[in-house]
Amino acid sequence: MEKAKKQPLWQQLKQRPLLYNLLWIAAILLILLLVAHIVMLLGTRHGSRRTVPELTGIPLSDAERVAEEHDLELIVNDSLFVPAYEGGIVLAQLPATGVEVKPGRKIYITINSFSEKMVPLPYVAGRSLRQAKNMLEIAGLEIKELVYRADMATNYVLEQQYRGEKITAQSRKMAEAGSSVTLFVGVEGGYGTAYIPQVVGQSERDAKSRLWENGFNIGEIHYDEGINLLNRKDARVYKQSPTLGTAQALGKKVSIWLTLDEELSSKRHTEADLEAQKLAAERQKQEALEAERAAQEMLSADEATEQAPAEEHDDFFE
Repeated sequence: MEKAKKQPLWQQLKQRPLLYNLLWIAAILLILLLVAHIVMLLGTRHGSRRTVPELTGIPLSDAERVAEEHDLELIVNDSLFVPAYEGGIVLAQLPATGVEVKPGRKIYITINSFSEKMVPLPYVAGRSLRQAKNMLEIAGLEIKELVYRADMATNYVLEQQYRGEKITAQSRKMAEAGSSVTLFVGVEGGYGTAYIPQVVGQSERDAKSRLWENGFNIGEIHYDEGINLLNRKDARVYKQSPTLGTAQALGKKVSIWLTLDEELSSKRHTEADLEAQKLAAERQKQEALEAERAAQEMLSADEATEQAPAEEHDDFFE
């Protein structure tokens, strides 16, 4: 008798519908995953890399051409006005030169403006020093110098000048953004003191703002190596002179030192915070002692006043 011919595997599987359908489903899923992987590779250009070229220091038109040659997209996200450079020059880029990126990556750049932005100069005379400072900062301006004059309106702005010109409520003057204004501020008796605030750990802008608010001028600003016009905003104060907590005459100049070293600025900030807490506690204790001394003197004066009439009365009968 002739031996029965063996059926192909696929026919055997068809005789088992459940197993057959499961295998078909698995095969379809495998194909779909393979297709999705291929599409993803094509979409992200997997394995294809570009080196970010040097764009800083060249005109915007040249930067756009270079970016296009490297299959990169250029985005202008900020502008500054640096007189030392021509208008339209690329000042900074992100990612930096030499970084490996995928084709089509967006490169964000900062360019130099062709001219400085002009802003309305606010009239701040008659306002408190804090209000005046805030108004100038909101307008994009800053304080050049605080000049104190004898006046009963302590810490109120008596007059303001811009580039040597007295500004009045009717001036309606425009000023270059970032330029500075001289404020003449009143102080009773022509002399006053205040405690130097802590500015360690703050940015240059915040440090200036706090010093002005407390009635002090900005002295020398020392920049560590590596700080430039573009990264200056990231630098932090790690030293100040005079030191925090010391009583100084209003208008005194305070010098600051800035660094990009985050570890250094963080360490000095912590030390300054501890010193500030210590000084505040000592000052509070001293004020309490002075208040107690004043109360005792007042009590002694009251007792002397009460005894004086009795002594005069006794003298009268004698």
